[in-house]
Amino acid sequence: MTPARRVVTLPPSLRGPDALRFATEARNRGADVLEVRTDLHPADAVDSAALAGVMELLVSERGTPLPPAWVAAARWVDRDVVHAGDLAAPAGKLLASHHAERPLSTEEALRLWDVALPGSSLVKHIEPLGMESRERISVLLETQARLKARFGDGRVTVLAMGPTALPVRAVLARRNVLDYVAVGGDWKAAPGQRLLADAVREARAKGEGAYTGRLAILGTSIVHSRSPRIHRQPFDRIDIPEDAPVEALVDALLPHYRGFAVTSPFKIRLARHTGSPLDAINTLVRRRDRWESFNTDTAGARSVLERLGARDVFVLGDGGASAAIRVVGAEMGCQLRFLRRAEISGPLSGPGIWTWPDRITPPDTLRFEGARVAVIAYGAPARRIATEITRRGGTPLLLGAAWFIAQARQQRSLWETAS
Repeated sequence: MTPARRVVTLPPSLRGPDALRFATEARNRGADVLEVRTDLHPADAVDSAALAGVMELLVSERGTPLPPAWVAAARWVDRDVVHAGDLAAPAGKLLASHHAERPLSTEEALRLWDVALPGSSLVKHIEPLGMESRERISVLLETQARLKARFGDGRVTVLAMGPTALPVRAVLARRNVLDYVAVGGDWKAAPGQRLLADAVREARAKGEGAYTGRLAILGTSIVHSRSPRIHRQPFDRIDIPEDAPVEALVDALLPHYRGFAVTSPFKIRLARHTGSPLDAINTLVRRRDRWESFNTDTAGARSVLERLGARDVFVLGDGGASAAIRVVGAEMGCQLRFLRRAEISGPLSGPGIWTWPDRITPPDTLRFEGARVAVIAYGAPARRIATEITRRGGTPLLLGAAWFIAQARQQRSLWETAS
């Protein structure tokens, strides 16, 4: 099957030369199509012909009518299916679309598409994800299959939208013509879009072996995660809100994913949900009709405690990562002091470990005196945390990579046993 063409949307803040630079960068990073929408840009804000010279252009009518210059320059023209027949352009440019306001049954969705369309037009159907359940995902896959049967292979795209829709979009993308993705940064064209880099990585890996199900990392604010770079593809970054129904989501995805890496803030919740004897877990492995949970963070915790080389250690935070530190510290005979933010009143000295994610603001009372503080995050978050430690009088030790590699090796072995 031909991989879906990767579509990125021009952000509303970019005009003129900035829009061209965005298109060029997106193309260089693996995007195939640039979308420009009338609800995001007025007619004179972009040079449609110049953008079309960078990569194929998709222009989408959202409320405001499409400018003729946009239609002339475009490879595809997106209009609502109700008005699709009125397009003043060659039929080969038409992308008929429908954006449902609520989740639909397959029969309801098919009735919306009981229209005559040119044989060369594309079809795009979008719905809110709604409840996270296996049944809901099955309905979307059935809608996709039935639309493909009606209009033909190579014409249909079905998308889900919502704060937890990313993994469902990834599953649907395997049989879609177009895959709408986000370049990165603070702006996305729609909730639930996965990152361009992850879609490109998956496409490059196709053909390397039999498809056995997806892998992913589950967490909040995980755009920096390196997990997709080192684990077998397809591997998604499922970045969802802290209050998302992660328990229902992993159960819904059981037929489609063979494993998850679990990070903050879901380690404790999913330990409880899977009935784990552990306080926190960071790995789920599919066992036919259920999830089995593990905590390979213990390997990372051992690596960090060994590098600290101390027997008396303070730990900032008492969340999921701390659970692994507690287990390993007991095995190694370490004296550990776990400190919540409200419990910090005086300067801290000696060796310590910072477990708070960088999105958590440390207390104003936090100060260090001659303290060596291990940072178990990596990348940009680790650098931000290190700056905080230095500003407060401590010496940061960047050990996040050591923690990450140690626990990831065990995760990889566990996922190979998935059934």
